[in-house]
Amino acid sequence: MSLHRADSLGGRAAIVGIGATEFSKDSGRSELRLAVEAVRAALDDAGLTPADVDGLTTFTMDTSPEITVAQAAGIGELSFFSRVHYGGGAACATVQQAALAVAAGIADVVVCYRAFNERSGRRFGSGVTHREPSAEGTALGWSLPFGLLTPASWVAMAAQRYLHTYGLTPEAFGHVAVTDRRYAATNPAAYFYGRPITLADHAASRWIAEPLRLLDCCQETDGGQALVVTGVERARTLRHPPAVIRAAAQGAGRAQEQMTSYYRDRGYDGGLTGLPEMSVVARQLWRTSRLTPEDIDVGILYDHFTPFVLMQLEEFGFCGRGEAADFVAADALPLNTHGGQLGEAYLHGMNGIAEAVRQLRGTAVNQLPEVRHVLVTAGTGVPTSALILGMDDGSAGHPTRT
Repeated sequence: MSLHRADSLGGRAAIVGIGATEFSKDSGRSELRLAVEAVRAALDDAGLTPADVDGLTTFTMDTSPEITVAQAAGIGELSFFSRVHYGGGAACATVQQAALAVAAGIADVVVCYRAFNERSGRRFGSGVTHREPSAEGTALGWSLPFGLLTPASWVAMAAQRYLHTYGLTPEAFGHVAVTDRRYAATNPAAYFYGRPITLADHAASRWIAEPLRLLDCCQETDGGQALVVTGVERARTLRHPPAVIRAAAQGAGRAQEQMTSYYRDRGYDGGLTGLPEMSVVARQLWRTSRLTPEDIDVGILYDHFTPFVLMQLEEFGFCGRGEAADFVAADALPLNTHGGQLGEAYLHGMNGIAEAVRQLRGTAVNQLPEVRHVLVTAGTGVPTSALILGMDDGSAGHPTRT
């Protein structure tokens, strides 16, 4: 993406509606119904109707096609629909796709959605059980014979190297888990509402794949989340102050694989202890937004596993390499104020984008003062994406944040 094109996107679209189902371990209804409930809730939040929507975007892993969601939700003609690959890495990219469509005049109102029964249905944490011959399956063939069958086992390889390189112990990861659960404990929407943990609790939790313990791994959730994106000018006429998309980016590193990139370029500064895909994203976001880490008031960082939260902080330049555990322990940057996927719900990162919008509106349960810019990231270890959302500096006359 050229500098000119990237700059032309920033500030032209905004998130104007957020909606979700309850987060549970057994929804008792289909994934299509969850998607439709979330979409309708997001439109209602924005003060829009299904008739206003002309675009839909989601994940390749979602089981509810755009045209089926449109029909079930009462949406009419579509001029834009798309899907983004690579699991959780798609979260922020769905918003990027929507913003691109709006900025290009292809669509006026685009809804991004993700819905699944990830606990009561297909559980991603169970790992690889059957794989048809394919290019993706061939890549996994280099690790599966050695017992690396689950996401936790894939991440554990990088986590162990991180601890070894920087002379740390698994307690370093515990600071992320404790922070997330602290915020989840005061969030009524969170599955772990009222249940904070301590570093001692983290250290006492059972091993999943050393050095990862149970409390280093995100939960599995049934639910749906939707986001409504439109142009900034229209956004200023709607119900809530817009969360303006200041920058959006996707990234994949050299020799990138899906969570098993053990053989990539060793010339990368960080090697197995870093996340090259997020480095690609970080460079784009800082360049196109003209912001720096000092401008970020809240970080909503994808937390499927705690070690990758630490590595993300380092890739974005919030601290030096190997320093992120101390950075988190010192509360140097508010992180995952909804409780994250470790504490609120695992919705492939979409619920984190909703929290960023609430922080900018001033309506979050764990609201922070004077929030102007929020960094949101998507899944790590895979080709990924991220956003910088900001307050609207040109919305004079819009209702004041509550």
